[in-house]
Amino acid sequence: MKNFLLTLAALIIGLSAHAQNQVEMADGLRAEGKIYVVVAVMLVIFTVVAIYLFTIDKKVNKLEKDK
Repeated sequence: MKNFLLTLAALIIGLSAHAQNQVEMADGLRAEGKIYVVVAVMLVIFTVVAIYLFTIDKKVNKLEKDK
C-alpha cells in the first residue's frame, strides 16, 4: 500500500509539472468558454466511476457476509 501511495504521489507531481507547460491550451479553452464543458465531462466521469465503485463494494461486502 505504501508503494502504491508513493507511486501515485510521484505520478501526480509529474503530471502537474507537465501541465504547467500546457497553459496556452487552458487559456484558449477558458477564452472560448469550453473549459466548463471539460469540467462538466470530468465531473460526470468521476461521478459514474464513484457510483460504480460503491456498488461493487456493496456487492463484495454482501458476498463476504454470506460466507
